[in-house]
Amino acid sequence: MAAALIWILLVGLLAGLGDAEAQQTTLQPLVGRVFVHTLDREAALRHPEHVDVPPTTPVTYHAHLRGHPDLPQWLRYTQRSPHQPGFLYGTPTPEDRGRQVIEVTAYNRDSFDTTWQRLVLLIGDPEGPLLPYQAEFLVCSHDVEEVLPSTPASRFLTALGALWEPGELQLLNITSALDRGGRVPLPIEGRKEGVYIKVGSASPFSTCLKMVASPDSHARCAQGQPPLLSCYDTLAPHFRVDWCNVSLVDKSVPEPADEVPSPGDGILEHDPFFCPPTEAAARDFLTDALVTLLVPLLVALLLTLGLAYVMCCRREGRLKRDLATSDIQMVHHCTIRGNTEELRQMASSREVPRPLSTLPMFNVRTGERLPPQVDSAQVPLILDQH
Repeated sequence: MAAALIWILLVGLLAGLGDAEAQQTTLQPLVGRVFVHTLDREAALRHPEHVDVPPTTPVTYHAHLRGHPDLPQWLRYTQRSPHQPGFLYGTPTPEDRGRQVIEVTAYNRDSFDTTWQRLVLLIGDPEGPLLPYQAEFLVCSHDVEEVLPSTPASRFLTALGALWEPGELQLLNITSALDRGGRVPLPIEGRKEGVYIKVGSASPFSTCLKMVASPDSHARCAQGQPPLLSCYDTLAPHFRVDWCNVSLVDKSVPEPADEVPSPGDGILEHDPFFCPPTEAAARDFLTDALVTLLVPLLVALLLTLGLAYVMCCRREGRLKRDLATSDIQMVHHCTIRGNTEELRQMASSREVPRPLSTLPMFNVRTGERLPPQVDSAQVPLILDQH
């Protein structure tokens, strides 16, 4: 029985490995070109052949670089909701050349099934001419996942071709406006997050694009006015472009190399505005130190002596107080004090019975509940006077 169970587990494991190998996909992104891959819902749901996948089945994904918890720096993942497809997109840099393996885990939110996919990315250099003329546009009428499919991207390039010099246009990068510091729009119909689309070409910029990116257009945008646009906006109405956020980059002219600073001899050149003193006169700080330390100490000593004289040497004393008092007042005070002492001694020797309020309510030995017999002759009429 145990051997059969182990055999079943081994068969299931081998089948899972076979499925994992079957779901491996090889892709070839190009350096400097936008890469978009749509995650396949049908493969993630594992439906039988010739069975359509219900569009209402929610599926989410988690992608990461093999051996790392997150995606590489150039690659991003987006999915608007579990009922919509997910996308992996980005633009690899020259430092990303080589082989990268992306592992994607799909979760079926209805049946809780989990499938695993492997994407092998072989990043290489693009073929064809260089694209030194690059322009970036902010499209306010779309979200990033609405531009990633091939149909909207091709429509954007076709519409932009009428504003550019004749030549082939290629997408270089697609970035969500939220990744550039944009704000999440209000949940109002027609409000979109916005997306930056970067396009490159081997043909120079047209006069229309140069006018849009001119300093005069930027000055008009700063004043809240529309920029200068000498041609017809062929991107409207499908794409609403913010023409105040158009940037043009011309890489056809190589940038001058930065000058490497050469080490000098450490001596500053002659400057008429900088005349440091050549000689400093010797100065003795002993006097300043003595004044700084001794003056506060002397003041504290004088204050201490004055306070000691007032507290100790200026006291009147009992003898001086008695001499300053008249004889009649002293005799009166002594008489009152002597009488008070005599009355206190007489009060302590008087035998007065205890008040009834301090006596017990019954006799402990006999259990009598009535108060004990007390000589009424010795009880004062008014108890408060004893």
